[in-house]
Parts: sequence; C-alpha cells; structure tokens
Amino acid sequence: MKIKITADSTCDLSPELIKKYNVGIMPLHVVLGDKTCRDGVDITPQDIFEYVRKTGVLPKTAAGSVEEFKEFFLKESEGYDALIHFNISSKASSSHDNAVVASKDFGGKVVAVDSLALSTGQGLLVLKACDLAAGGKSCEEIVKTTEALRTKLNTSFVPDVLDYLHKGGRCSLAALLGAKVLKLHPLISMKDGQMYAKKKYAGGLEGCLKKYIKDLAAEYPHYDKTRCFITHSCCEPPVVEEVKRIVKETFDFNEILETKAGSVVTSHCGKNTLGVLFIFE
Repeated sequence: MKIKITADSTCDLSPELIKKYNVGIMPLHVVLGDKTCRDGVDITPQDIFEYVRKTGVLPKTAAGSVEEFKEFFLKESEGYDALIHFNISSKASSSHDNAVVASKDFGGKVVAVDSLALSTGQGLLVLKACDLAAGGKSCEEIVKTTEALRTKLNTSFVPDVLDYLHKGGRCSLAALLGAKVLKLHPLISMKDGQMYAKKKYAGGLEGCLKKYIKDLAAEYPHYDKTRCFITHSCCEPPVVEEVKRIVKETFDFNEILETKAGSVVTSHCGKNTLGVLFIFE
C-alpha cells in the first residue's frame, strides 16, 4: 500500500527533512496588516520581527480554508492509495476541523489526525508516521499508533521574553512585568492539546535552558531514542550549540535534529524561544 504523509506548516520540519521523508506541507497563513502570507512560502520569522518592531502589533495567524485543504489533498494524494494528514492541535486552530471537512470528499482515502501538539511535537508524529509507512504498516495501523503517542509527546519550550505571548493574550500584563523585573523564564508545555505554564526559571536564558534540560531528564528517564528535536525561533548559534552539547551528554538519542520555528509558531512565541522535544515512554 502506497501511503502519503502530509502535515500543516506548523510541524516546523526543516526543508531537508521534508525532502528526505517526502512530506507534503500545507501552508497556514500569517496576516501582516492587509497582507496575507503563506507560512514557509512567502514570509520568514525575520519579517515578523520587523513588522512587530515597526508596528508594535502581533501578526494574526489563520488556518487554511476547507477549499484550500481540498485542493491540497487532491494534489498530494495523486498516485497514492491513502493519505494521512497531521494538523496542529484542534484546541489551538481550526486547521484540523477544516481538514476533516475537506477529507470527506475523498471517500476514506484521506485521514486527518489531530496531533494535539504544535511545532516539532507535531513533527515527531509526522516522522513516526513516515517510519511506519516505510516499514509497510497499513493506514489504520499508522493512525492508531500515532494517535496513541499523542499523550507521550514532550512538547515544551522556554521563551526568552513574554512580549509575544502577552500580545497574543496568552500571558497577563502582571506576569509580563514580573518576568521582566525578576528575569523569569516560564517553561511552557502542552497538555491535552493546550499550552500552559508548567514552572518558572530565574536568571539568564542560557542558565534557564540548562535547568530545563536537567528537568526533562529527571521527568522522562525513559524515552524513544529514535530522535529528538531542538527547535528554536532564531536563537543565537552559540546558545543552540551549547544546548545540543548538553542534550547529547544528557540523553542517548540516535538523532538530534535542529529546526527553526516557522512563521506561524514564531508569531506566538517570539524570538529566542527554544524547546527540546521528544517522545517519552
């Protein structure tokens, strides 16, 4: 059975991984004033930083329409027996709902999966599906396996500043001011498809990231060693390299993959946000 794996652009897979695993990507939208852009196609995170710097306004993000999903599925499913599509959490976007409606036009050939995650938390499910498809698993087996893994995703990150989360309504003014005065960096995690502040770290970003990795190792002693992602929104290279070094020393992953957050995710988390994401057991 020939199976195509696709995802919306919030999976934050790098161009190299998209090509390697032949993943079809459905761009979601970023709206800058009166201009609507396609994530990963005609907008970059740098465009967002510049827009916010000039206007003080956070870009808006939008899911693809039902019609856009229909066109995408029609194109991507050509030559395949089945298509499995992964979406950003349905509690964060209408992307999944629209994909489900669109999939009904394909007589069961297209299955839309709610990742209950975002960024490379979603990406982990996408690549797991690719692995399973390459191993000859059926569409039903792939969907069942990946849906079961949704509760075993460490989808977490540490932002450098809370301005973007505040502008987006995900952080109160009091929390924003307190974080600036006390140099606090929250650990944002996902549970049941929604983001929440799990704990707070005090001090500079690099020191907080070290504590974050140490806490991950303590909380998740057993994990899928296939791969992990270090995903960030344009962090400085020395910071990313230091995180890679610590992750390599602390964990035993077969692959440590660095990816940059796309424009949709960056619109909500801001610059210098970093997460270490993997599947735990």
